Amino acid sequence: MGMRWHAVTALCIAYIVAAAVAADDKGLSSGGTVAAAPSEANTIGKMASSGGATYHHVWPPMKFGWRIVLGSFVGFLGAAFGSVGGVGGGGIFVPMLTLIMGFDPKSSTAMSKCMITGAALSTVYCNLKLKHPALDMPVIDYDLALLIQPMLMLGVSIGVICNVIFPDWLVTVLLIILFLFTSSKSFLKGVETWKKETLIKREAAAKQAQLSSEEVVYTLPPAETKTPSDEAESIWKNIYWKEFALLAFVWVAFLGLQVAKNYMAICSPWYWVLSSLQIPVSVGVTMYQAVGLAQGKRVISSRVNKQANLKAHQLLVYCFFGITAGVLAGLLGVGGGTVMGPLFLELGIHPQVSSATATFAMMFSSSIAVVEYYLLNRFPVPYALFFTGVAFFAAIIGQRVARKVINLLGRASFIIFILSSLIFVSAISLGGVGIAKTSHKMAQHEYMGFDSFCKYDA
Repeated sequence: MGMRWHAVTALCIAYIVAAAVAADDKGLSSGGTVAAAPSEANTIGKMASSGGATYHHVWPPMKFGWRIVLGSFVGFLGAAFGSVGGVGGGGIFVPMLTLIMGFDPKSSTAMSKCMITGAALSTVYCNLKLKHPALDMPVIDYDLALLIQPMLMLGVSIGVICNVIFPDWLVTVLLIILFLFTSSKSFLKGVETWKKETLIKREAAAKQAQLSSEEVVYTLPPAETKTPSDEAESIWKNIYWKEFALLAFVWVAFLGLQVAKNYMAICSPWYWVLSSLQIPVSVGVTMYQAVGLAQGKRVISSRVNKQANLKAHQLLVYCFFGITAGVLAGLLGVGGGTVMGPLFLELGIHPQVSSATATFAMMFSSSIAVVEYYLLNRFPVPYALFFTGVAFFAAIIGQRVARKVINLLGRASFIIFILSSLIFVSAISLGGVGIAKTSHKMAQHEYMGFDSFCKYDA
């Protein structure tokens, strides 16, 4: 626990230093504009919905310096902790890309999704071969993912549109309210889990003391035994291929629709026809899974009360949260785990399974968001490749360290505390940037209303 809080403290200090340096170097402008010559940054104009104002996407030149070093360090920590908590790390990435690197907020959101995808890919790779810590099943709950992931991806498509339309002040208000609520819920769940683990440890110690107090009879020393591995014997048998194939089908269908939409004029009839085709794909797969769960033909095995079939209203609530998580992921550039993580914990899912399943679902949704942002030309590819690589390797290290800490402490509740801490830090960092930007716009009497998606010109 001490190591975790030291790391979180170091991360907060890094942010304070970065914000101070960034504010002194370039200021907090409404568009996140760096104090560089126009020839040093690529800008893409977007007409606002009223007033004819032009929004500039600011892409600073990619050159080695203190921004790259500090940004890589903060991104590394965000990806490492985010992979453990199952939240993606977007709440760390977006402020880093805006304050330290100098990207405008909308480009930072798109770049953040690239980093989340990189971290999710490496985390899923590590988790595919792992078993459930207590049950005879994979650490990834494929049935739970199949229920949530299609709606999550549908929500991402809606969130990307909202990212273009919504004003910054509304995004900031929604973010602060949601993140403070989910972080507090997660923290209380962590305290509850910590107490249960402490009780189990005391009972185990009492039994051990009782056995040691009994008469000792000399026996031959037992043969050396190996500690049971948390890895499955075969990765191929540890994957539920039917569920995986359905999830891949949803991903491929969404990808095909996004590529087809790129050849249509924005807001044209065919554009909206192709966009609406995402609904039957996601709803159809989710309904297939929901009907099986309601009838008892399928079961979310990692639930505490898995004997009871899920009711129709419960399934509707879970689907609603799946869409909500996707909308927030596309709108804010954060991982859907900020909603899915606390939701899974409320379902009674084991913390390790909650983190692994949320990351597994985010791998599909965030990669689709990256494709959408790429087709809209919302981020520079060289920067995206670099920071995606940083997040990829950071997540691998984070997973390895987390497994060792869990085995050493015998507590999985620290995953919940990391989840809660990251959401809280995200609320402060993203909320602080949003408040500063909104205050600047108010002082400058700038337009603060909704933009028109149909007038968006990437």
